[in-house]
Amino acid sequence: MYTEKVMDHFMNPRNVGEIENADGVGEVGNAKCGDIMKIYLKIDNDIITDVKFKTFGCGAAIATSSIATELIKGKSVKEAITLTNRAVVEALDGLPPQKVHCSVLAEEAVKSAVSDYYKKIGREIDFDIGCDGCCESCSKEH
Repeated sequence: MYTEKVMDHFMNPRNVGEIENADGVGEVGNAKCGDIMKIYLKIDNDIITDVKFKTFGCGAAIATSSIATELIKGKSVKEAITLTNRAVVEALDGLPPQKVHCSVLAEEAVKSAVSDYYKKIGREIDFDIGCDGCCESCSKEH
């Protein structure tokens, strides 16, 4: 059912935890399945120097959070906001169709964290975070 990479990131998640005084924090959730993801970003000169996550949810939610952090660490903020759920799925060598929503949450959590960073530094949000408002952690006014 799950690929070897999904199982590896579930059993040995990377970048777990939280960053005190994070430059950006994004939290998203899916009320239907109960998965909640929180991403913390440390940013220096527009480069993500550290990223951590805390996820409450199924194995796929943990795996997608873990791989998403690996995919954006060391990247520019502009590169991070181009992360797609498809890229997350591909990096994990696939997900069962009923678990693809976890990759969507990972994409939304990263974009929510960048959105928070942009708000803190007074920068206009120039991208769509893709949030459907299911967890009310973002504003539809972007």
